Amino acid sequence: MAALALVAIAGAVTGKGRVQRAADLAAISAARSLRDDLPRLLAPALLPNGSPNPAHLDKEAYLSRARGAAADTARANGVDPARLRVLFPDADSSAPVRVEAEVRARLEGGGGVAVEASAVAEAGVPAAGGGMTAMASGGGYSGPLIYRNGKGMRPDVAAAYDRMALAARADGLALLVVSGFRSDAEQAALFAAHPDPTWVAPPGHSLHRCATELDLGPETAYAWLAANAGRFGFEKRYSWEPWHFGFIQGPAPCSAAGDAVGPGGDGTLAAAGPLPSFVPTEFRDPILRAAAHWDVSAALLAGQLMAESGFDPNAGSPAGAQGIAQAMAE
Repeated sequence: MAALALVAIAGAVTGKGRVQRAADLAAISAARSLRDDLPRLLAPALLPNGSPNPAHLDKEAYLSRARGAAADTARANGVDPARLRVLFPDADSSAPVRVEAEVRARLEGGGGVAVEASAVAEAGVPAAGGGMTAMASGGGYSGPLIYRNGKGMRPDVAAAYDRMALAARADGLALLVVSGFRSDAEQAALFAAHPDPTWVAPPGHSLHRCATELDLGPETAYAWLAANAGRFGFEKRYSWEPWHFGFIQGPAPCSAAGDAVGPGGDGTLAAAGPLPSFVPTEFRDPILRAAAHWDVSAALLAGQLMAESGFDPNAGSPAGAQGIAQAMAE
């Protein structure tokens, strides 16, 4: 009987890992949906002529699409979406960017013993996926890029923005980066869609090509930014754009000195977050660099590696997963 109980517990532990993985993936999928739809949520509901803006997405649809993405991922990982609960801890804000996914599943342990398992995972809006590059190109800046809300910027700009975002959060505001570095090609596409130089700068003329400019939101933060951004080295560039702030405490935009700013900027990047003590010394710097570049929590990344392999680069599984992150070959 004792042996049967041990087998059942072992099966439950393995199943619990699968449930946790499903919750993790569901939360990440929902956060990616929020990331992709965030520009549409922040787009004005009306065009200048007063007609509805087809690019705008209201908050109800924004959150519904994220729930759908989480449900699709749960289903693909063998979890009935009815067993999935998706919450948005900051749902009362004008632009929610946090997700909590809870999965409850009934597992069959060893010896046919049924066990209830649950898992909870949290995620925030991550950076853009495959389109992100470590180094800027195609504009007036050619140095390293650090990402916040999927938008690239010069490393010293990111460090200053992190400090400003923390101060804003202490005052009850969650800042969002709506736009950062834009190549000349991206600016050309934007100008083609809105060919009005009083609204969009022509290609080659926007300071966004210098990786020092940030378009920030939500609208409820404009007054706070106007009053406080200067404390962190930012100034509102144009009186008619309450969202556009440029970084002025550092090398000039589009300069050789700006290109030479190192990956650490002028301080640690707060959004990467602290690392748990269980992370081996040899992996701490790579995890912090990856977290800063991909705009994810360093603690979450470390926890994932710990759960997947215990930080063993040579780990393998019977299913074919390999390496420290237990990646599956396509």
